[in-house]
Amino acid sequence: MKLPHILQTITKALHDKGARALLVGGAVRDMVMGKEVKDYDVEVYGLETFDELEQILSLFGSVNQVGKSFGIVKLRAGEEEYDFSFPRTEQKTGKGHRGFDVKIDGTLSFKEAAKRRDFTVNALGYDILTGEIIDPFGGLNDIQYGILRHIDEHTFVEDPLRVYRAVQFAARFGFEVAQETAQLCKEMVEKGMLEELPKERVFEEWKKLLLKAPKPSVGFELMREWGITKRYFHELHTLVACPQDPKWHPEGDVWVHTMMSIDAMASILREQGVENREEKRKLKLLFAVLCHDFGKPLTTTIEFENGEIVCWQEYNKNKSISQEIHTNTPHSSLLTPHSIKRIRAIGHEKAGIGPTKNFMYRLTNEHDFIESILPLVEHHLKPSQLYAQGAKAGAIRRLATKVNIVDLVLVAKADFLGRTTKEAKEGVYPAGEWLLAQAEMLNVKEKPMVQLLQGRDLIALGLEPSPRFKEILEDMYQKQMDGIFTDKKEAILYIQNTYL
Repeated sequence: MKLPHILQTITKALHDKGARALLVGGAVRDMVMGKEVKDYDVEVYGLETFDELEQILSLFGSVNQVGKSFGIVKLRAGEEEYDFSFPRTEQKTGKGHRGFDVKIDGTLSFKEAAKRRDFTVNALGYDILTGEIIDPFGGLNDIQYGILRHIDEHTFVEDPLRVYRAVQFAARFGFEVAQETAQLCKEMVEKGMLEELPKERVFEEWKKLLLKAPKPSVGFELMREWGITKRYFHELHTLVACPQDPKWHPEGDVWVHTMMSIDAMASILREQGVENREEKRKLKLLFAVLCHDFGKPLTTTIEFENGEIVCWQEYNKNKSISQEIHTNTPHSSLLTPHSIKRIRAIGHEKAGIGPTKNFMYRLTNEHDFIESILPLVEHHLKPSQLYAQGAKAGAIRRLATKVNIVDLVLVAKADFLGRTTKEAKEGVYPAGEWLLAQAEMLNVKEKPMVQLLQGRDLIALGLEPSPRFKEILEDMYQKQMDGIFTDKKEAILYIQNTYL
C-alpha cells in the first residue's frame, strides 16, 4: 500500500521507541477493496502514556489535542492532517454518542481494541512498517464475499447510529447484510433505540447514503424492511403501495417509482461529473427527487368503471391491504384493473410541499437548504407540461423567477427516467432538452430575467412614493416577461403612456 512518506517516517520513529503503528478503520477496508484512500487513521500500540505519543508527533508538525479525552490527537503536517490514537475500550454509561466511559490503554491487543468497532470489514489493521494485515474477526473474508456483519451484539447496540451506518455501507459497497445483523438492526428499531439519536448524526449518515451510494435505493429498501420508514419517516412510508396509472407508471407504485428516480438522479450526477465541491447542490437535487411525489398519497384518486371515485387514502384504509402488499408488486395486481378506469393524483406537486418540510426538518434544521428543495418539488412537472403545451417565452420566464431551470430539469429528468416506459428506457428526456434550449435563448437558464425598472425610476418620472409602487413594478415586470417591451427606454415610455 502506498502511504504518505510522513507516515512511514513517523512509524519508524515510533518503532524506535518500542511502539507499533497500525493503519485502522475505513482506510484499510478501502485499500483491500481497491478504492482510493482519503483519510488515514493510525492507532499506536506499545507506548505507556499518551504524552509520549504527543511528544513524538510534535517533531513532525503541529498537534491538536481536541480529542485527547478519547485518546485521539490530530497531526497537521503542511496541508495534510492525520488522526493518531491510542487503543481504547468504550463502555456505555448513558444515552447518546457521548454517553460512554472511554479508557485508553497502550497495552491492549489489537483484537481487544477492535472489538468496539461496528463491522468486521471496519476492524482490520495494517502494519505500516511490515505491510501485514491484521484481521481478528474475519473482515477479509466478508469483504471477499460482500457481507456486512457486526462484530459483537453487546457492543453494537450501544450506539444505535450503527443501524444507519449499516444502511449506507450496504448501499455504498454493495454488501449484503448478514442475516443476524439485519435481525439485530430490526430489533433495535422495534425497541425504539434509534430515538436517542440527534438528528445531526442521522443526517450525516443520510448524506453518505445519498452522495456515495451508486444506488441509494438499496439503503432506503433496508430502511423500509427494518421498519425505519414506518416508525420515523411516514412521508416516505406512505409511498408504499400508493398506486399510479399503469399507462404512465408501469413500474409499480409510488415507492417503486421513487426508488427508481433516486437511482436515476445518482446516475445523472455521476454522468455529468458534478464535482464534490458542489456537495450541497447534489444533496438538494437528491432530496428533491426523494420528496417529489410526497403529495401523491394525499391526492391520488381511483375512478372505477361504475363511475365511483374514491381517494386512495380512504380506499387503502377500507381495504386494509397496505400491510400485505410488496412494494415491488405492480399496482395492476392490487386493484383489479378490470374495475378501474383511471388513477390520478391531481395537484400532488403542491400537496407535497408540507410533507417535504415536515420530513426534512426531522433530519436537519438548515432552513435555507430545506427552502431550496421546495420549489423543485412544487414545479417538478413543469418541464413536461410546458413542452407539451409548446409554452411561450412568458411562461418560461415566469418559471425562472420561481426555480432554477437547470436544477429543475435535472429533477424532472430523474422523475421521467424513474419508470419503465419505452421512452424512459431510451434514456432521453426531450422536454428537458427543449426547456434548457428555450431558457438559454431567453437568458434565464440559471437566473430570472433582470427587472428593468426600480422604484427610483418611478420617482425620477415624477411619481410619488406609495404602496402602489409595488403593484406598478410587478405589472411592469409581468409585461416585460411577456415581451411587451425589451429595454428600459421602452419600459419608461410605457409608464409615461399608462401611469402619467
